[in-house]
Order: sequence, then C-alpha cells, then structure tokens
Amino acid sequence: MQDSHEAFPLFPLGIVVLPGEVVPLHVFEDRYKTMVGECLDDDSEFGIVWVSDEGLRDVGCTVAITEVLERMDDGRMNILTRGSSPFRLVRRIEDMVYPAGDIDLLDDADDAGTEPDADPDAGAAARERYAELVERVTDSRPEEDDLAAMSAYAMAATVELPLQAKQRLLELRSEGERLHAVGELLGAAMRRLDYVERAGERARSNGKVRG
Repeated sequence: MQDSHEAFPLFPLGIVVLPGEVVPLHVFEDRYKTMVGECLDDDSEFGIVWVSDEGLRDVGCTVAITEVLERMDDGRMNILTRGSSPFRLVRRIEDMVYPAGDIDLLDDADDAGTEPDADPDAGAAARERYAELVERVTDSRPEEDDLAAMSAYAMAATVELPLQAKQRLLELRSEGERLHAVGELLGAAMRRLDYVERAGERARSNGKVRG
C-alpha cells in the first residue's frame, strides 16, 4: 500500500537531493523559518523539490533535520539535513503559511520477486568505477565490504553530478536501472577527470620560461 501524506511541508529549491545525501541549508525566509521550526518541534521531515528551468518537478525527496548548526537572533538558521525517501507531489497546497502538498512516497517497482540488485554486472561495474574514482581523488580505496553494501543512491550522493542526472536517478523506480545509470555517470566523471589531467599536463609542457 502506498504511503501518502497530506499537507506535507515543501521546500522548493534549485537543488536535487538523493536519499542518504547530506545537505546543509541556510533558512532565512520567514515562511521557511516557520516550517523548519515546526519540523524541529514535531521531529518531522519536509520535502525538497527541484525548481528547474522547466518549473517545479513533481518528484522530490523527503529530508530529516539531523543537526541545527547555528541559530541567529532574527530566527535564521543553518541546518544539516539528510535525504530520506523519494516522493511524488500529487497536489500543491497554496493557502498555508509555507509551501505544502499532498505526496505519495515512492517504492521501487516489484520485479517479480527478483533481488533489488537484479543486474549484478551493472552493480559490479558501478561499484568498481566508484572505487576507482574515490581512489583517484582521495588516494584511498573504499573497503570492499562497505563498497558491496552501497546502493546506487549511496554512491551518487557522494559525487557531484549534474542536477538533471540526479533528478533522473530520483525518478527511476528500479535499483538495477539506477545502478546502470550511476555506472554510466561515474564513467563520464572519470573521463572528465582524465581530460582535466591531460589538459594540465599539456599546459605545463607548453610553458616557457622567459628571461
């Protein structure tokens, strides 16, 4: 049965949040100060939806407030949030103090009893590319047990990806599809990194010291 929530608080922003992703927010508008204050009082979540060039998307992600980093005298706040569950915005509500809507939380489609990681090749390829990218950037490879347990969301949440790509991941309703997409995105990120490194090497080799 689909889990639905009425009059769920919403925070439309120019970002896409994935489940498990940690996102800092600066809350300064009165309506959002009210919204966040109520969520803190009730220990409840709110939803972040991407305001793209085409308008407000109808699939977003609920977030939990994990920490209040700073409270200012005028009510402004710096908070830390973590993505929780993807949802579909069914109806917008315009007559509340802050933006809200009726939402349905989204589960993955039933793959006729198959395991969530239904495509082991796609999963293995995505995790290997993720490990290679992390190792190149940090000089440290993730532990194999930790790597094996990582979902597509978990990998994507720690890599800077285009907003459109993140939104597509949020809208996919199969872990196998997400792993395949993440693998392609990580491969593209590796190619960009190769290009930047080659360009830097060429720039250094072409440099001349003038007397």
